[in-house]
Amino acid sequence: MGLNGRLVASFEVKCEGHLFHDLYQTSCHHLSNISPEKIHHFHIHEGDDVKAGSVIGWKFNHDGKVNVTKQLIEAIDDEKKSITWKVIEGDTLEIYSAFTIIASFENNWVTWTFLYEKKTEDTPDPINLLGFLVDVTKDIDAHLHKETKGC
Repeated sequence: MGLNGRLVASFEVKCEGHLFHDLYQTSCHHLSNISPEKIHHFHIHEGDDVKAGSVIGWKFNHDGKVNVTKQLIEAIDDEKKSITWKVIEGDTLEIYSAFTIIASFENNWVTWTFLYEKKTEDTPDPINLLGFLVDVTKDIDAHLHKETKGC
């Protein structure tokens, strides 16, 4: 029926992947300073820190409106520099029945993968949301490049 989808964006960045991976594991709360026009707030709902099994929340500006999401961190692979989040509440689930985000930060490449299930055939693919994460990644890359004086 075409209700399940996979959307992938992979692109080169200036800074090495371990810097992105470390930021998402230890400093998510700084993303609102790095990309303030896009990310408003990060919160850990369950768990003491960002690790598999923790539940986190984001408040962000997307398509001209404030959105919220709550996500379960399903997996963190330090060797492959990847993180998997499953959306469990929020605006995304108003139009998708299921939504999983996988980020991979290898060498100087970032790959964002969305696995999703549309509620109806008319539900659009989340291309704009993927573009949002690409833009946030570019903000992070510029910040890391400046902070590390060239990565």
